[in-house]
Parts: sequence; C-alpha cells; structure tokens
Amino acid sequence: MSDDPFSQIGMATPIFGFSHCRDVVAAVSKAGGVGVYGAGLHSDEQIAIDLKWIEEQVGNLPYGIDLLMPSKYVGSESGGLSGTQAKAAIPSEVTDFLDDMMVRYQVPDAVGGEPEDEFTALGGQRYSAAQAQGILDLAFASKAKLLVSALGTPPAEVVARAHARGMIVAALAGAVKHALRHAAAGVDIVIAQSYEAGGHTGEIGGMVLTPLIVDAIAPVPVLAAGGIADGRQMAAALALGAKGVWCGSVWLATAESDLLPVVKRRLVESAAEDTKRTRAMTGKPSRLLRTAWVDEWERSDTPDPLPNPLHAVAIGPYVTRIEKAAASPSATYDRGPGALAPTAAGQVIGLVTEESSCRQVMMTMMTGCVDAVDAVQELLEAQ
Repeated sequence: MSDDPFSQIGMATPIFGFSHCRDVVAAVSKAGGVGVYGAGLHSDEQIAIDLKWIEEQVGNLPYGIDLLMPSKYVGSESGGLSGTQAKAAIPSEVTDFLDDMMVRYQVPDAVGGEPEDEFTALGGQRYSAAQAQGILDLAFASKAKLLVSALGTPPAEVVARAHARGMIVAALAGAVKHALRHAAAGVDIVIAQSYEAGGHTGEIGGMVLTPLIVDAIAPVPVLAAGGIADGRQMAAALALGAKGVWCGSVWLATAESDLLPVVKRRLVESAAEDTKRTRAMTGKPSRLLRTAWVDEWERSDTPDPLPNPLHAVAIGPYVTRIEKAAASPSATYDRGPGALAPTAAGQVIGLVTEESSCRQVMMTMMTGCVDAVDAVQELLEAQ
C-alpha cells in the first residue's frame, strides 16, 4: 500500500464524516471531506441502494464504508447465533420490562408488516463474519476508497482483500492495546476514539488517548475522534499528532441528517452533560443522548442490559416501534415515545446549538482551525 494512505484516498481536507445517513455522507464528500457510510445497521438491500445513490452523488470524490467486526460476542465460538437462537436466549424479565415500558410511554403496538428476515431477527446488527459477508461483498464491489471497522480488528482476509482492491483500511481504537492489534493486522489508519465520543467508546479522554496511540503505532497515521466539532478542536487534534479528524455527532443536527425531528430538537437544546456512556443500546458501552430510554435501563430496579448481540436482538422490535411513533409531527421530547427515542451522541453536542448544513460545518471547521493555529502562533511570538 501507499506510504501516504490519505493521498491514496484522494481527500481534499483531513475531515472524515461518519454517518448512518447517506445524505450526510454524500454532502461531506462533496464539501471536500471523506464521508463514511455506517453500513452496520442497514440491511444488504438498503446498503446496495444507498451506495448506488452515494456514488451517483459524489462521482469520483472519495467516500468510505464502516461496519462492525468484533472478535468477541455471544456465540462467537460457533461463528455467530442465528436469529432464532438469539431470540431464544432473551430472558423473559427483559421482554417483560420492555413491554411495560411501551405501555408507560404510550408507544403503540407494532402493526403487521413484512415477514421478519434474519437481519431483522438479529436486531438490525451483525457481528459474525458470515453475517457481515453481505456488507463486505457490497463494499468490495463499490467505488469506496476506505473500509473501516468500527468495532474490532479486521480479520487478515478482509485486510488482504481490501488492499488487493486498492482500498485503505482503518479501525477505531479506544485504547493503546486496540491500536497495537490494528497496526499488527496491517490496518493503514487507526482512529483514536476517545471517551467524549458518541457510540462505542472507551474510558480515556482525547487529550491523553490521541498522543498515546500516535506514539505507540508510529509511523501508522492516526485520526482523532471524540469531542471534535469546531476548528479549535481540530487544531488541537493536529497538535497532538493526529493527521486528521473523525467526526460523527456534529452532523446529527445538519439539514441533511435523517435524525428524527423530535430528537434534533432535543439535541440542539442539550448540554455536554446530557449524554451518558451506557450499555443500553448494544450491550457494549456506548455514549448516547440521555433520553428516558437511557434512564430506564440505568435504574437499579430494572434488568441489566444483555451482552451483545443479545441486547440488540431484544430491543430491536421495540426501538422500531418507538422511532415510528416518535416520527409523528406531534411528538415531543418530554413525554411519550419522543421521550424514549434513543440515539448515539457525543459530549460535543454541547457545541451544536442550531441546525446547519454539512458544507457549513466543514467550512467553519477548516477556517476555525486556521484561525486557531494563527492565534497560537501569535501568542508564542508575543512571548
């Protein structure tokens, strides 16, 4: 592979924008960054539709694809559980708790629809290599320049297959030991995902984690992730040795984001302390916007979240019901389904106070970074 993976990707600015929303991905790439499509929560059919749409929008501009590739989860020793096996392992106390929650928050019953497929039965998340194979096949058939593992070190055959196609491989790391495993596996870029970040994240803050990982795996380049929403934070990340930044939460309130309107309203009115690192979404620690959903699972008198992927299997149908009800124009975030609607969000939402566009976010971040560097230079020259 190239000694400079960023040149091989062909990015114009060192900003990587992660989102499960295809509109955000395309908008970030068109604005000069690298949009990264979170494929792990979508069906193969939806991924195929979205990738085709993204490529029509971005042309030859770079974009990436992100998925989950953990090595440890319930059923990993047998190659992963089927939907039937996973459902059978859900304790009745968990479903009883969820059923009661739906009643208390007035979430309507599910309306009969399409027959449940294996993807839906697994709670919309896939952990085993066999379950992720469809995503990988679609990724390798796409024009994506970047393949990212959001959880776990990519298997050797995945790295080799990506490199054979000329793709750059990246992986998120919440600790130095994760970064070392990634580097040993031939990953081209490691993303230092700090405590402040939304979604799956570890226990170390970015001011410590980023330089630790930079030093540990040099010369493998590092992106900083977590707590980055403006140019000052981008400049700080670069000063810590990162070659660029990986941002997720900053796109949630953009015009392009498909986040539920009621959740957007809550998000722009929230402070940094209105998020919580919890197991309430996937069974693994991840940072969420602190809604009633989080508070319910954090109560001392309620069941503990299940290990992954059992938790996703248990809550999948209920989250679908919540999101459908919360999509109503009359939904509010202080009661009913709108109060429950869960979403991953980092502490940086304290800086996200209004709806913007992805292009505006990109422009503000880049100009703010230049201004921050200039301000530091002036400060040092004045000494």
